[in-house]
Amino acid sequence: MSATLHSPLPHPEPVAAPAARLALKTDGTSRGLLDGAWWPRSRDLLSELPSLTDVLDPLWGRITRIAVNPMWWPVIPRQIPVDGHTVKVGWFTPEIDPHKLLLLSYGTGRWDLLIIPPETGAEPAARLMAAASDNDGPPLTASALIAADEARHGASAVSAAVPRQAGPPSRATPLFAH
Repeated sequence: MSATLHSPLPHPEPVAAPAARLALKTDGTSRGLLDGAWWPRSRDLLSELPSLTDVLDPLWGRITRIAVNPMWWPVIPRQIPVDGHTVKVGWFTPEIDPHKLLLLSYGTGRWDLLIIPPETGAEPAARLMAAASDNDGPPLTASALIAADEARHGASAVSAAVPRQAGPPSRATPLFAH
């Protein structure tokens, strides 16, 4: 009688979510209009925000609320589960620049990030990330920073690739709704 031995199959390693594409101003700098830039891979907040908060929670304290302008987001969920807690998500149309993400950490502070559209090419995204995280850069709003980059470098992938959305997204909620 013979026995056939099979080596055990390797256990698959869990696939980690890609790290957030993020550039932040250094600590101890004077606060401007933006604290850095975020370049998400898609327009799906439910899948994009957990990787962002994974990076930011240890740096800034637990992120508890996030607000966006609904112009570029097809769906804005009310809450996003993030590593053992829930982040409330809301939107404001006239109050928040369409290219800005507002983050709040209970008792710690508020931060504003330029949102570089996911469709943006690598070269314009790198320029925008550098400009938004530059401690000595001009104090521009998020949309003004994108417009300035387009003016300097011509119509970039930023404006050409961003689809316009009519009206607010589905399932949208104000930031402080319960």
